[in-house]
Amino acid sequence: MKVKFFSVLAVAALLAGCAGKKPTEELVNTNQTAQQSYNEAKSVLDSGLYSRAIDLLKGMESRYPFGPMARQVQLDLIFAYNQSGDIKQSLASIDRFIRLNPNHPDLDYVYYMRGISNLQSDQNSFQEFFGIDRADRDIASTKQAFEDFKILTTNYPNSKYAAAAKTQMIVIKEKLVRHELLIADYYSRRGAHLAAANRARFVLETYRDSPLVPQALALMVKSYDELGLTKLRDDAKAVLQLNFPDQQS
Repeated sequence: MKVKFFSVLAVAALLAGCAGKKPTEELVNTNQTAQQSYNEAKSVLDSGLYSRAIDLLKGMESRYPFGPMARQVQLDLIFAYNQSGDIKQSLASIDRFIRLNPNHPDLDYVYYMRGISNLQSDQNSFQEFFGIDRADRDIASTKQAFEDFKILTTNYPNSKYAAAAKTQMIVIKEKLVRHELLIADYYSRRGAHLAAANRARFVLETYRDSPLVPQALALMVKSYDELGLTKLRDDAKAVLQLNFPDQQS
C-alpha cells in the first residue's frame, strides 16, 4: 500500500512540475508591445534578478527573433548569463553574437565580456579568497582572455572598455609569467634542466618587461650550470648582474 501511495505522489509531483514549466515564448505578455516587453525584462535585469531576466529575454528572443530590439536582447542575455554565473552559456552567446554580427557597433563590449567570461571560467573563488596562488593550474581560458582583450585594444583603441582591458592584460601577463616559471621550476626539481632553461628563456624573450624576469634569469643560470653549458650560464649570469645587481642568482 505504501509503495503505491509513494508512486502516486511521485507521478503527481512530476506532472505538477511539467505543468508549471512554461515555454520561454509564453513568458512574454502578448498584451504588451515588444518595447513594453523589453522594458519589463530590462527592469528585472537591472534589479539583479538574473534568472528571471534570462527567462524573459529568451521569451522575447523566441517571439521577436528579427525585431528591432533583437540584437539588444542578445547583448542583455550575454550580461545576464555572466552575472548569473552561467559562464559556459555566456561564452556560447558571445560567440554566436560575433558570428552573426561581425560589424555590430557594440562588438567592443562583446569582446570585453568574452575576456571577462574567459577569466571567470578559470577562477576558483575559494582559493582566490584565501590567497592561494593558482598559477600552476591549466590556464587555457586565461590565455584566451588575454587574446580577447588584445583584440579589443587593437581593433577598438577608443572604446570606453579599452582602459579596463589594458589593466586586465597587465594582470593576466603576470599570471602567465608565474605559470611559466612554476613549470620551469617543476622541470628543474626533477632534473629536466634543459626543459627548465627553455621555459625560463621563453619568459625572458616573451615577457621581458615583467618584474619576474630576474627569477627567469636565475633559473637559466642554475639550469645551464647543471647542464655544464658554461658559456650560456655565464651569459645569463652577466645579464642578471648587469640589469639586476641586487638579485641573487
